[in-house]
Amino acid sequence: MKIVEITCEPVELYKILKFEGLVASGGEAKAAISLGYVRVNGHIETQKRKKIVAGDTLQFGDDKFRVRLKQD
Repeated sequence: MKIVEITCEPVELYKILKFEGLVASGGEAKAAISLGYVRVNGHIETQKRKKIVAGDTLQFGDDKFRVRLKQD
């Protein structure tokens, strides 16, 4: 499982997909989420702007991530 570090929380789900390079654009991220291709904490998530916080797990295809708050 890969780690995604965020600098502040919460972060909208579609932004994480975009910034991690899993999709080419925000529009593509929103489409993937609305089609049910993304899981948050083991459940299919269709809210594009779902608030993601440290400790959440994400799955997109075969990629799995745990979100962690970046420490200074």
